[in-house]
Amino acid sequence: MTRLWILTIIVALSGCVSSGRYSQKHDSAPRHVPVEVNLNAAEPQYVEYKEANSRPYTVLGKHYFPMSEGKGYEAEGEASWYGQKFHGHLTANGEIYNMYELTAAHKTLPLPSFVRVTNTDNNKSTIVRVNDRGPFHNNRVIDLSWAAARKLDILKTGTARVKLEVIHVDKNGTVTIGREEVKPESEEGNNGTFIQVAALADEQRANELAKGLAQLYQVPTYTPEADGIFRLRLGPLSGDIDSEKLLQDLRSSGFHEAFKLIQNE
Repeated sequence: MTRLWILTIIVALSGCVSSGRYSQKHDSAPRHVPVEVNLNAAEPQYVEYKEANSRPYTVLGKHYFPMSEGKGYEAEGEASWYGQKFHGHLTANGEIYNMYELTAAHKTLPLPSFVRVTNTDNNKSTIVRVNDRGPFHNNRVIDLSWAAARKLDILKTGTARVKLEVIHVDKNGTVTIGREEVKPESEEGNNGTFIQVAALADEQRANELAKGLAQLYQVPTYTPEADGIFRLRLGPLSGDIDSEKLLQDLRSSGFHEAFKLIQNE
């Protein structure tokens, strides 16, 4: 009798599960948010693009032709986000979508790509790893994971105006952010490891922060400017400094978008 009752319960429960790919008809925020969500920015690095990810494809009758390289890419437009409905399913890159990671979907960028996304309404920014395709709406340029949308404060509004800048790292470690190739200001010490801490529109704040970090970590700093944005960087870092430890310390101190650069002349 007990075994029959258990089987009856199992059959009843199995009837509640959708047989389609997505068990949820409409997308939503997570049902249960973990106590800690890792909001550290994705760390740009050199990656080889997979040929399979660059093949043309068609969605809703429209043809898309992925780019062979993302270097120099910049764009502005509307961002949206996706969450619970797609959580745990395969992305276009063949990975598992995790809405608690800083990832995103783009229609034509190479997979994977690293993109700095800036919410132009509040100037909040982060770096995401593009590993999926979408959003398939004419007026949207990127679809952010739930975590990325939370980081940029667009969960309530659903969409936001954003600026996109691909962070491209070549085989030699040279970094290009959007159309700007990373180069130290001085002629000396052009080679080595650097950490970009933040990108700020306020020059005074950037310089004050640079002075404080230089005193705290005893490392050189500089703040190159491009298009009205001051990029605060630490370096070049000497060989006796553990760059990974410094990076993690900065992130745990609230500089979640900090990432490492390697400059080779």
